[in-house]
Amino acid sequence: MSTATDTARTTAEHRRVGVPQPDADELLAIADRVAGWAGTGEEVEVYVARGDETEVRAYAGEVESLTSATSAGIGVRVVADHRLGFAWAGSLDESVLAETLAEAQDNATFATPDEHVQLASPDGVAAVPIDLWDETLASVPTTEKVELALALEAQARGADPRIRQVSSADYGDGSVEVALVSTTGIRASSRKTSGYLSVGVIAGDGDASQTGGGFSVGRGFEGLDPDKATADAVQRAVRLLGATKGPSGRSTVVFDRRIATTLLSVVSSALSGEAVAKGRSFFAGRIGELVGDPGLTLVDDPTDPRAYGAAAYDAEGLACRRNVLIDAGVLQGFLYDTVSASRAGVSSTGSAVRGGFSGTPGPGCRALTLAPGPEGYDEDGVLAAVGEGLFVQSMTGVHSGVNPISGDFSVGAEGLMIRDGKLAEPVREITVASTLQRILLSLVAVGSDVEWLPGIAAGQTLAVGDMQISGI
Repeated sequence: MSTATDTARTTAEHRRVGVPQPDADELLAIADRVAGWAGTGEEVEVYVARGDETEVRAYAGEVESLTSATSAGIGVRVVADHRLGFAWAGSLDESVLAETLAEAQDNATFATPDEHVQLASPDGVAAVPIDLWDETLASVPTTEKVELALALEAQARGADPRIRQVSSADYGDGSVEVALVSTTGIRASSRKTSGYLSVGVIAGDGDASQTGGGFSVGRGFEGLDPDKATADAVQRAVRLLGATKGPSGRSTVVFDRRIATTLLSVVSSALSGEAVAKGRSFFAGRIGELVGDPGLTLVDDPTDPRAYGAAAYDAEGLACRRNVLIDAGVLQGFLYDTVSASRAGVSSTGSAVRGGFSGTPGPGCRALTLAPGPEGYDEDGVLAAVGEGLFVQSMTGVHSGVNPISGDFSVGAEGLMIRDGKLAEPVREITVASTLQRILLSLVAVGSDVEWLPGIAAGQTLAVGDMQISGI
């Protein structure tokens, strides 16, 4: 096995050791300067970003890999005569800035005219001041990050005699600073830090084995909890030992909160104004209709600092805001960026997202969550309310078995039966089937156990009635 010394590596070609990197004010100054080079009759948007990240993987008591990277770059959009041109570069060198603008201008001349193509303009919504930056993260030595990953791996390995192997133990953190300036009057900047611990274990009993994973996330180093990550991973693996093929029939299904995150993420794609315009949403044409149980309220709120995707500004520089998508089961609307809003004849909801300086914006969720119910998932909460059913801990085949256009839902699952309001024998090789439309209408309970993990949706226990389960 490799040692920390001979596996340490840098993965970003744009890293410059010993060269000071621009801060948020300097990024704004760069964006201002490039936007000022706009030609007559052009709208120009300049997106400038820089970031740092560290990743450590421990295995068998040693460091398997250590990655430290810094990146910086610029993305430029130009609109001229309703034609959009875009270009990006992974450098902030002065000569590159002008070249990137010129390339975007040139690309616009080849684009097809579209009356809806435009850049965002200030809409009068004030940004909610939220602090997403941990100043201490940059001062934590890499050696401490390595030690935490190694300690996590050792802790998981010794947590239970049935743990045969730790498949992975990871530490990761990152920071990103962004500035956006446009000739239409947008001028915004933001910064964010994040960190995580992740551990995967393999438990065994005789010839049987099961896997489990656990996480801990936070804004910085101090908020990460290896005890939480380890306990979660071990519990998930150990309690499935001895699983047998499950039964068939119709039953109430309780989805673990991590599975609920996946479900909400799929639903979110159907709530995009762009998907609706393209006929790729089962919600199309249903605003004002009952699409869920009356106890269902679904909100995208990036202004909640607990959310991993929290942000003060969207990817076009408009203030993020709380958008109620479903209220008491009734569909209220969709999420829009500027272009998709223009196509729909509405205003942007401040919901533009993008994959960094190398991508262009589009509408999407950042922090989707259901209004929590009064109870957690345990034997005094959702499980007790359900009484009899199936608790789904993990799913397979989500990408192929769930269709956000038609709503079809059919996935493989494993978990535990629920008997007398308690978790009972573990089961595997089960198919759970329904439609997303029916799932939303058949919610029995929503847990109060909200947990934010990396992704666009919060996790919380969901109980859904009358689902088809089939033992394989």
